[in-house]
Amino acid sequence: MAFLQSPNQKQTPKRLKKRLTEDQVRLLESHFNYEMKLEPDRKIQLARELGLQPRQVAIWYQNKRARWKNQTLELDYKALQLRLDSVAAEKRRLEREVGRLRGELQKAQDAIIQFNPIQLPPSTNQSLQEEVTCTWENVGQLQVDDLFACLMGAKVQKLQN
Repeated sequence: MAFLQSPNQKQTPKRLKKRLTEDQVRLLESHFNYEMKLEPDRKIQLARELGLQPRQVAIWYQNKRARWKNQTLELDYKALQLRLDSVAAEKRRLEREVGRLRGELQKAQDAIIQFNPIQLPPSTNQSLQEEVTCTWENVGQLQVDDLFACLMGAKVQKLQN
């Protein structure tokens, strides 16, 4: 009645998958931990010790290497993820610090602008006072060098619209 079988059915019997015993797996694991690559002579020796076909030992090693690679990739990914989280936290901390420092800088600039223009003491003569008058109007950010120059007596004029 073989002629009544559909073309999709296979005529060869299914091979049963043979599970390895715990002792066989333990021995293969210990040899794998020692050496991940399987030499042909070592494959035959292991197959004899375990009572398996050399092809079964080779396939076990191939599968084990694939699982080991996946586990290694997962561990590397987790390590990178932890590093990324750490760097992101450091970035957020630095951004908060920059914001705080910008606030302090703005307060300092506002305080300096309140003393605009800087007048010399009344004891100096009028011509010298005109040379040293410093003005900052609508400047935005005041540069420390400009402030120092003004205080030391250099003529600085900063007018911007």
